[in-house]
Amino acid sequence: MDVRVHGPAPPGPFLSARDLLLTEHDLDRPVDVQVRENPDERTWNAHYDDRHVLNISQQAATSAMARELALHEYAHMVRNEEGHPSHTQRTDEALFLALAGRSVERRKLAHCYQIANHMKDIYADDITLRVGPADKLVAFLESQLAAAVSDRPVAPPSGPMTAARDGGFSRLSPAADPDITAVNAAFALALLERHDLVPGDHRIYDLAHAAGRDAPDVGLDAFKRRFSSLSPDTDESTYRKALVDATRDYVDSGSRAAD
Repeated sequence: MDVRVHGPAPPGPFLSARDLLLTEHDLDRPVDVQVRENPDERTWNAHYDDRHVLNISQQAATSAMARELALHEYAHMVRNEEGHPSHTQRTDEALFLALAGRSVERRKLAHCYQIANHMKDIYADDITLRVGPADKLVAFLESQLAAAVSDRPVAPPSGPMTAARDGGFSRLSPAADPDITAVNAAFALALLERHDLVPGDHRIYDLAHAAGRDAPDVGLDAFKRRFSSLSPDTDESTYRKALVDATRDYVDSGSRAAD
Protein backbone atom coordinates (compact mmCIF):
# COMPACT_ATOMS: atom_id res chain seq x y z
CA MET A 1 0.00 0.00 0.00
CA ASP A 2 1.69 3.15 -1.26
CA VAL A 3 0.90 6.38 0.64
CA ARG A 4 2.35 9.69 -0.50
CA VAL A 5 1.82 12.83 1.60
CA HIS A 6 1.86 16.21 -0.15
CA GLY A 7 1.69 19.43 1.84
CA PRO A 8 2.52 20.96 5.23
CA ALA A 9 1.92 18.02 7.57
CA PRO A 10 4.08 15.23 9.00
CA PRO A 11 3.63 11.87 7.23
CA GLY A 12 3.75 9.87 10.46
CA PRO A 13 -0.01 9.67 11.21
CA PHE A 14 -0.81 8.65 7.64
CA LEU A 15 1.84 5.94 7.60
CA SER A 16 0.73 4.72 11.04
CA ALA A 17 -2.87 4.50 9.78
CA ARG A 18 -1.60 2.56 6.77
CA ASP A 19 0.15 0.07 9.03
CA LEU A 20 -3.05 -0.48 11.02
CA LEU A 21 -5.07 -1.06 7.88
CA LEU A 22 -2.51 -3.54 6.54
CA THR A 23 -3.17 -5.87 9.46
CA GLU A 24 -6.33 -6.98 7.64
CA HIS A 25 -6.63 -5.09 4.33
CA ASP A 26 -4.59 -3.68 1.47
CA LEU A 27 -5.23 -1.26 -1.38
CA ASP A 28 -4.39 -1.99 -4.99
CA ARG A 29 -4.16 1.68 -5.91
CA PRO A 30 -1.76 4.19 -4.29
CA VAL A 31 -3.04 6.94 -2.00
CA ASP A 32 -2.12 10.59 -2.55
CA VAL A 33 -2.69 12.62 0.63
CA GLN A 34 -3.25 16.28 -0.25
CA VAL A 35 -2.96 18.57 2.78
CA ARG A 36 -5.06 21.69 2.20
CA GLU A 37 -4.78 24.94 4.11
CA ASN A 38 -8.51 25.61 4.17
CA PRO A 39 -10.75 23.06 2.44
CA ASP A 40 -14.53 23.24 2.78
CA GLU A 41 -14.59 19.92 4.61
CA ARG A 42 -12.26 18.46 7.21
CA THR A 43 -11.56 15.35 5.10
CA TRP A 44 -12.86 13.88 1.87
CA ASN A 45 -11.57 11.42 -0.67
CA ALA A 46 -11.82 10.81 -4.40
CA HIS A 47 -11.28 7.64 -6.38
CA TYR A 48 -9.65 7.35 -9.80
CA ASP A 49 -8.58 4.46 -12.01
CA ASP A 50 -4.94 4.87 -11.01
CA ARG A 51 -5.11 6.24 -7.45
CA HIS A 52 -7.12 7.38 -4.45
CA VAL A 53 -6.85 10.96 -3.20
CA LEU A 54 -7.32 11.91 0.45
CA ASN A 55 -7.90 15.63 0.89
CA ILE A 56 -7.46 16.84 4.45
CA SER A 57 -7.20 20.24 6.06
CA GLN A 58 -3.86 21.19 7.59
CA GLN A 59 -5.61 21.65 10.93
CA ALA A 60 -6.96 18.09 10.84
CA ALA A 61 -3.70 16.65 9.48
CA THR A 62 -1.77 18.05 12.42
CA SER A 63 -4.38 17.27 15.09
CA ALA A 64 -4.50 14.43 17.60
CA MET A 65 -7.14 12.76 15.39
CA ALA A 66 -5.00 12.70 12.23
CA ARG A 67 -4.28 8.97 12.33
CA GLU A 68 -7.89 8.08 13.06
CA LEU A 69 -9.20 10.35 10.31
CA ALA A 70 -6.76 8.86 7.82
CA LEU A 71 -7.68 5.30 8.82
CA HIS A 72 -11.36 6.12 8.38
CA GLU A 73 -10.72 7.43 4.87
CA TYR A 74 -8.55 4.44 3.97
CA ALA A 75 -11.46 2.23 5.02
CA HIS A 76 -13.68 4.08 2.54
CA MET A 77 -11.07 3.34 -0.12
CA VAL A 78 -11.17 -0.35 0.75
CA ARG A 79 -14.95 -0.36 0.37
CA ASN A 80 -14.57 1.42 -2.97
CA GLU A 81 -12.13 -1.17 -4.29
CA GLU A 82 -14.34 -3.98 -2.98
CA GLY A 83 -17.28 -2.58 -4.92
CA HIS A 84 -19.36 -2.58 -1.74
CA PRO A 85 -22.98 -1.49 -2.45
CA SER A 86 -22.73 1.37 0.05
CA HIS A 87 -19.92 2.83 -2.03
CA THR A 88 -21.16 2.02 -5.53
CA GLN A 89 -24.75 3.27 -5.07
CA ARG A 90 -25.01 6.82 -6.43
CA THR A 91 -26.53 8.94 -3.69
CA ASP A 92 -28.20 11.31 -6.18
CA GLU A 93 -30.02 8.43 -7.85
CA ALA A 94 -31.26 6.98 -4.56
CA LEU A 95 -32.46 10.35 -3.31
CA PHE A 96 -34.22 11.05 -6.59
CA LEU A 97 -36.04 7.75 -6.24
CA ALA A 98 -36.89 8.45 -2.61
CA LEU A 99 -38.08 12.02 -3.12
CA ALA A 100 -39.80 11.83 -6.49
CA GLY A 101 -42.99 13.89 -6.39
CA ARG A 102 -42.17 15.40 -3.00
CA SER A 103 -41.37 19.02 -2.17
CA VAL A 104 -38.34 19.16 0.12
CA GLU A 105 -36.81 22.26 1.64
CA ARG A 106 -33.14 22.88 1.04
CA ARG A 107 -31.91 22.15 4.55
CA LYS A 108 -33.81 18.84 4.62
CA LEU A 109 -32.24 17.81 1.32
CA ALA A 110 -28.77 18.55 2.73
CA HIS A 111 -29.66 16.42 5.73
CA CYS A 112 -30.62 13.55 3.43
CA TYR A 113 -27.10 13.59 2.05
CA GLN A 114 -25.81 13.48 5.61
CA ILE A 115 -27.92 10.39 6.27
CA ALA A 116 -26.48 8.74 3.16
CA ASN A 117 -22.98 9.61 4.39
CA HIS A 118 -23.70 8.05 7.76
CA MET A 119 -24.79 4.82 6.08
CA LYS A 120 -21.53 4.71 4.12
CA ASP A 121 -19.62 5.50 7.30
CA ILE A 122 -21.16 2.54 9.10
CA TYR A 123 -19.58 0.20 6.57
CA ALA A 124 -16.26 2.03 6.49
CA ASP A 125 -16.04 2.02 10.28
CA ASP A 126 -16.78 -1.69 10.40
CA ILE A 127 -13.24 -1.87 9.00
CA THR A 128 -11.82 1.04 11.02
CA LEU A 129 -12.93 -0.42 14.34
CA ARG A 130 -11.64 -3.89 13.54
CA VAL A 131 -8.08 -2.71 12.91
CA GLY A 132 -7.68 0.38 15.08
CA PRO A 133 -8.32 1.53 18.68
CA ALA A 134 -11.66 3.14 19.45
CA ASP A 135 -10.94 5.40 22.41
CA LYS A 136 -10.34 8.57 20.40
CA LEU A 137 -13.40 7.94 18.25
CA VAL A 138 -15.65 7.58 21.28
CA ALA A 139 -14.30 10.82 22.77
CA PHE A 140 -14.68 12.58 19.42
CA LEU A 141 -18.30 11.53 18.95
CA GLU A 142 -19.12 12.56 22.52
CA SER A 143 -17.51 15.99 22.20
CA GLN A 144 -19.10 16.72 18.84
CA LEU A 145 -22.55 15.72 20.06
CA ALA A 146 -22.13 17.76 23.26
CA ALA A 147 -21.21 20.82 21.20
CA ALA A 148 -24.20 20.37 18.89
CA VAL A 149 -26.68 19.87 21.75
CA SER A 150 -25.41 22.92 23.63
CA ASP A 151 -25.55 25.00 20.43
CA ARG A 152 -29.15 24.24 19.58
CA PRO A 153 -31.33 27.20 18.51
CA VAL A 154 -34.84 27.98 19.64
CA ALA A 155 -36.12 27.14 16.14
CA PRO A 156 -34.48 25.25 13.24
CA PRO A 157 -32.25 27.54 11.17
CA SER A 158 -33.30 28.49 7.67
CA GLY A 159 -29.83 29.33 6.33
CA PRO A 160 -27.80 27.15 3.93
CA MET A 161 -26.60 23.79 5.19
CA THR A 162 -24.10 21.28 3.87
CA ALA A 163 -23.65 17.63 4.68
CA ALA A 164 -20.20 16.78 5.97
CA ARG A 165 -18.45 14.31 3.68
CA ASP A 166 -16.60 12.70 6.56
CA GLY A 167 -19.73 11.86 8.56
CA GLY A 168 -19.05 14.47 11.22
CA PHE A 169 -21.28 17.14 12.69
CA SER A 170 -20.28 20.01 10.38
CA ARG A 171 -22.70 22.87 9.78
CA LEU A 172 -22.73 26.27 8.12
CA SER A 173 -25.54 27.77 10.16
CA PRO A 174 -24.75 29.78 13.33
CA ALA A 175 -26.43 27.12 15.48
CA ALA A 176 -26.96 23.38 15.26
CA ASP A 177 -30.15 22.16 13.61
CA PRO A 178 -32.00 19.94 16.12
CA ASP A 179 -33.29 17.58 13.42
CA ILE A 180 -29.92 16.58 11.99
CA THR A 181 -28.36 16.67 15.46
CA ALA A 182 -30.82 13.93 16.45
CA VAL A 183 -29.86 11.91 13.37
CA ASN A 184 -26.17 12.41 14.15
CA ALA A 185 -26.81 11.22 17.70
CA ALA A 186 -28.59 8.13 16.36
CA PHE A 187 -25.62 7.40 14.11
CA ALA A 188 -23.16 7.78 16.98
CA LEU A 189 -25.12 5.40 19.22
CA ALA A 190 -25.62 2.90 16.41
CA LEU A 191 -21.92 2.81 15.61
CA LEU A 192 -20.88 2.47 19.24
CA GLU A 193 -23.46 -0.23 19.97
CA ARG A 194 -22.69 -2.10 16.73
CA HIS A 195 -19.14 -2.58 18.04
CA ASP A 196 -19.97 -2.75 21.76
CA LEU A 197 -17.73 0.20 22.59
CA VAL A 198 -19.47 1.91 25.53
CA PRO A 199 -21.48 0.83 28.59
CA GLY A 200 -25.15 1.70 28.85
CA ASP A 201 -24.49 4.45 31.38
CA HIS A 202 -21.99 6.33 29.20
CA ARG A 203 -22.54 10.10 29.04
CA ILE A 204 -23.17 9.97 25.29
CA TYR A 205 -26.57 8.39 26.00
CA ASP A 206 -27.63 11.41 28.03
CA LEU A 207 -26.49 13.70 25.22
CA ALA A 208 -28.33 11.62 22.62
CA HIS A 209 -31.54 11.64 24.66
CA ALA A 210 -31.29 15.44 24.93
CA ALA A 211 -30.89 15.63 21.15
CA GLY A 212 -33.92 13.37 20.73
CA ARG A 213 -36.05 15.56 23.00
CA ASP A 214 -35.13 18.60 20.89
CA ALA A 215 -36.39 16.84 17.72
CA PRO A 216 -39.13 14.42 18.83
CA ASP A 217 -40.55 13.95 15.34
CA VAL A 218 -37.28 12.65 13.91
CA GLY A 219 -37.38 9.42 15.91
CA LEU A 220 -33.87 8.99 17.32
CA ASP A 221 -34.42 5.37 18.34
CA ALA A 222 -35.82 4.47 14.94
CA PHE A 223 -32.83 5.96 13.15
CA LYS A 224 -30.47 4.24 15.56
CA ARG A 225 -32.07 0.92 14.60
CA ARG A 226 -31.81 1.78 10.91
CA PHE A 227 -28.09 2.45 11.16
CA SER A 228 -27.21 -0.38 13.53
CA SER A 229 -29.20 -3.01 11.61
CA LEU A 230 -27.44 -2.44 8.27
CA SER A 231 -26.37 -5.92 7.21
CA PRO A 232 -22.64 -6.47 6.65
CA ASP A 233 -23.53 -8.72 3.71
CA THR A 234 -25.97 -6.37 2.02
CA ASP A 235 -26.55 -6.44 -1.71
CA GLU A 236 -27.22 -3.53 -4.05
CA SER A 237 -31.01 -3.81 -3.98
CA THR A 238 -31.21 -4.18 -0.19
CA TYR A 239 -28.89 -1.27 0.40
CA ARG A 240 -30.77 0.99 -2.01
CA LYS A 241 -34.05 0.17 -0.27
CA ALA A 242 -32.52 0.95 3.14
CA LEU A 243 -31.29 4.33 1.89
CA VAL A 244 -34.58 5.16 0.21
CA ASP A 245 -36.59 4.19 3.30
CA ALA A 246 -34.36 6.22 5.63
CA THR A 247 -34.61 9.26 3.36
CA ARG A 248 -38.39 9.09 3.14
CA ASP A 249 -38.75 8.60 6.87
CA TYR A 250 -36.63 11.64 7.59
CA VAL A 251 -38.43 13.88 5.10
CA ASP A 252 -41.80 12.66 6.35
CA SER A 253 -40.77 13.60 9.89
CA GLY A 254 -41.09 17.21 8.79
CA SER A 255 -44.66 16.55 7.67
CA ARG A 256 -45.48 14.96 11.01
CA ALA A 257 -44.08 18.01 12.80
CA ALA A 258 -46.19 20.30 10.63
CA ASP A 259 -49.31 18.27 11.41
